[in-house]
Amino acid sequence: MTDVLDVALRLLVVFAVFLVLPLVVGQTEHKVMAHMQGRLGPMYAGGFHGWAQLVADGVKFAQKEDVVPADADRRIFQLAPAIALLPYLIVLVAIPIGPSEGAVGQLVDAGIFFVLAVMGVGVLGSLMAGWASANKFSLLGGLRTAAQLLAYELPMLLAAASVAMAAGTVSLPGILNAFEWWWLPWQIVGALVFFVAGLAELQRPPFDMPVADSEIIFGAYTEYTGLRFALFLLAEYAGIVVLCGLTTVLFLGGWHGPWGADGLGWVWTLLKTGVLAFLVIWLRVSYPRLREDQLQKFSWTLLVPLALAQIALTGIVKVAIS
Repeated sequence: MTDVLDVALRLLVVFAVFLVLPLVVGQTEHKVMAHMQGRLGPMYAGGFHGWAQLVADGVKFAQKEDVVPADADRRIFQLAPAIALLPYLIVLVAIPIGPSEGAVGQLVDAGIFFVLAVMGVGVLGSLMAGWASANKFSLLGGLRTAAQLLAYELPMLLAAASVAMAAGTVSLPGILNAFEWWWLPWQIVGALVFFVAGLAELQRPPFDMPVADSEIIFGAYTEYTGLRFALFLLAEYAGIVVLCGLTTVLFLGGWHGPWGADGLGWVWTLLKTGVLAFLVIWLRVSYPRLREDQLQKFSWTLLVPLALAQIALTGIVKVAIS
C-alpha cells in the first residue's frame, strides 16, 4: 500500500509540474518578446507588469466557438490536440530532477530510448490535424511536419547516443550519476546538435516552416479554434520544458551544481531548464524563418555529420581514458 501511495504522489507531482511549468514558459514568452520587440501590450493586463495576461488569454480561448469543418474527419480532428499534448506528460514522468529515487516519477531503465520515442509520437498530433482538417494548407503543414521529423530525429538520437556512450548507460539517472564536469568541453557539439534538433522537432522558430503563416496560414492548425487551438499551444510550451529538461539532464549535469555544490538538488535542474527556455524564446525573436530547402540541408549536411563526429570523438576519449 505504501508503494502505491508513493508512486501516486510522485505522479501527482509530475502532473502538477506539467500544468504549471508550460504556463510559466508561455507567460515568460509574452513578457520577453514584449521587451525585446518594444511591444507594451502584454504589460498592461492586471496592473503590475501585466501579471493577468495569461488569465486573459485563457478566458479568450475558452470563450471562442469550437468549430469543426463540415468536411473534416471529426473524430481524428478532435483527437489530434490530445495526441500532441499527452506525450510530453509521459516524458516528464521519466526525467529525474534530483538525486533521490523519489525525484523521478518512474524509473525507466532505457530512459533515453523511451523519452525520444515518446516525443516522436507528439508529432503525430500535427499530422492528424493536417490530414483531418480537409484543408489543403493544413495538409501541406502536416506534410512539412513529417519531413521535418524525418530530418531532425536522426541527429537528435545520435547526439543523445554520444552521452550514453560516455556514461556507459542509457538510464537517465545513471547518466547523471556518471556525469563529470570535464565532459562539457568535449560534449558541447552533441549538446548543440541535440538542442537545435529538438527545436526543429517542436517547430519552433527559426524552424517553424510547418506553421509558416505567410505561406500556409497556420499550417496543420489553421482550422482549429478555442480550447483545441490552445491545447496545441500548450503542447508547444510543454515541449519546450521537456526539451530543456532533457538537455539539462543529458549535457549539463541535471541536479549537479558547479564546484561540487549539489546540495540544492532539484533547484539546479529547474534553474538550468529555465535558462535554456529563455534561450528558446530569445532565438524566436532573433532569427528569421528558414526556407524548406534550407531546413532540410541544415540537418542532413551539418547536424548529422556533427553528431557522427561527436560519437567518434566520444569513442576515442573512452578508449583513451580506459
